[in-house]
Amino acid sequence: MAIGKVNKTIVLVLASAAVLLAGCSGYRPAPEAFHRAVIEPYRLDSGDSLRITVFEQADLTNTYAIDQAGYVAFPLIGSVSARGRTVQELENQIAVKLRKGYLRDPDVSIQVDQHRSFFIMGEVNSAGQYSYVPGMNAQNAIAIAGGYTARANQANVDITRKVNGEVMTGRVTISDPILAGDTIYVRERLF
Repeated sequence: MAIGKVNKTIVLVLASAAVLLAGCSGYRPAPEAFHRAVIEPYRLDSGDSLRITVFEQADLTNTYAIDQAGYVAFPLIGSVSARGRTVQELENQIAVKLRKGYLRDPDVSIQVDQHRSFFIMGEVNSAGQYSYVPGMNAQNAIAIAGGYTARANQANVDITRKVNGEVMTGRVTISDPILAGDTIYVRERLF
């Protein structure tokens, strides 16, 4: 009878330990949409700065920022929704609005002048907000943040990003690309 009680106790302790370890690990593999986002066209958002050119219209050609609400304040037509749109979608939207009573056949071209920042936290020497450069990966971001601390897990990182309006977090290797607006978290190693 005592042996059966001990076996039950061991099983309960092992099961409890497994549940606790699983809960503490926080492991979240990156969802498929997370990886697709790096190969899809760039989506505009707050913090991006755009060089908008309207050919043969020097007064309209300038650099414009996307505000916190996700809009670009453009002369003649007012605020234009930019959040979540591609550059081509915003070009078309501005051209359509300019065509309504302002210009006969506007030719609008947009380039991202400056991308919104990325953020890095955790076991890096200088956590904070940094300028994004297209083509960056997590390892580049860590280098910009002063490298790893002595306690850092150097194998992988957790990245939080907005994909199609949904915020998701996934664990990726340090060679994975990052996007403007990403938040990178470098975890502490266990040993």
